Amino acid sequence: MTSRNHTVRPARAGIASALLGTAIIGFAPLAPLADPPPLAAETLLAEAGRTIPDIATFDLQALLAKQPETVVIDVRSHDELARLGGMIDSPNTFNIPRGWLEFRMPTTVPDKDTPIVVYCGRNERSPLAALTLKAMGYTNVRNYPDGFFVWRDAGMPVYSFDRAPDSFLYSTPVEVVPGVWSAIGATQPRTYENSGHNNNLSFVITGEGVLVMNAGDNYLLAEALHNEIRKRTDQPVRWVVLENGQGHAMLGTDYWQKQGARVIAHVDALHEIEKHGATVIDNMRGRLRDKSMNTVLAKPDETFTDEKIIEMGGTRFEIRRMGPAHSPGDISVWLPKQKVMIAGDVAFHQRMLPVFEHTDTAAWLETWAVFESYEPEVVIPGHGDPTDMATVTRDTVGYLRYLRGEIAKVLENGGDLQAAYGIDQSQYRYLHTYRELARLNAEKVFRAMEFE
Repeated sequence: MTSRNHTVRPARAGIASALLGTAIIGFAPLAPLADPPPLAAETLLAEAGRTIPDIATFDLQALLAKQPETVVIDVRSHDELARLGGMIDSPNTFNIPRGWLEFRMPTTVPDKDTPIVVYCGRNERSPLAALTLKAMGYTNVRNYPDGFFVWRDAGMPVYSFDRAPDSFLYSTPVEVVPGVWSAIGATQPRTYENSGHNNNLSFVITGEGVLVMNAGDNYLLAEALHNEIRKRTDQPVRWVVLENGQGHAMLGTDYWQKQGARVIAHVDALHEIEKHGATVIDNMRGRLRDKSMNTVLAKPDETFTDEKIIEMGGTRFEIRRMGPAHSPGDISVWLPKQKVMIAGDVAFHQRMLPVFEHTDTAAWLETWAVFESYEPEVVIPGHGDPTDMATVTRDTVGYLRYLRGEIAKVLENGGDLQAAYGIDQSQYRYLHTYRELARLNAEKVFRAMEFE
């Protein structure tokens, strides 16, 4: 009996021989298969030039201002973005490398009539990418031939994975007002590229020492901040204040204690560290790998409930717990002489605030009344550039009031969670992390307001 393997092999050999044009008993010889003429890159680029409209730099700027729903696709690789300065900053910028368009676009941009602008670095891949999108059925595709470098050099908004590649800091400190500095963190989540620096690490230099707001996400990040402080003053860091018990506020505590600083936190932040600290540091180690070196979990040296006043070098620091806000133990530092509020996570802008399971949004609105009563001229928020009260009011309580108001309408009409997911939050899409957080925030607020 002939096995299946033996009956298959001659047939395969015969087909292979025929395709190669060799004679075999029982088969007529076949002519060799001819390859279709290749489409040269120049031919495809010429076709793109004929069929895909281009958009110039300032026209793209105007388009994004007028139609923020425009999707901008950077088709370079992730490594290029990290090495070469980032990508165009817009509410709907996505990095989808050229080779992944066919796979990722249907879920990233399901509506084929969405306005789309495609770009790369030097107008080599983006025209071909635009042709691909057209072939996929997208009807409103334009190519930005100037590319990222022209956009960046024109001073247009750029989102960078790391603004200080020679430091663990995402960006080096800027002087907000005389003597008050802040190293502004990334507005994205903590990543390996930004070394966990996605919140603001601020410090105040006085004639008798330095006070730091936030210990940082890890030992090496805290050390990098200290190196920057040393470039600006010979004064020692005497105090470190933790804005709350989150990892990026407190995991650098051990570094500062070894430098002789005294670390202060609200009593609720200490409870968070004791309850969740081991999980938080494990997550940080998994995310940062080698960059987590030397980081150990440490507790603050001192806690308080309502306020802690420090007088140092002619500067008065009023460390206040103004009420519940974003996270347990949220505190702010008020500098009455400078009219500066180092707000911590009581105030947000540039990135959408996240609502956690333990976030009490109703109480946050009450806390805001206390916060704004100080009438600061400058606010250093927990995330985002230093700004004014009008801006953080719009992006913090303005957003919370809107979302709570829309959730209230859903509940009044007997709506469910799906209706809450459908709330139109698009007026806030200019905020970074909008895509990641808008629906999650709606869910958290809906579940909380069901029982208010």
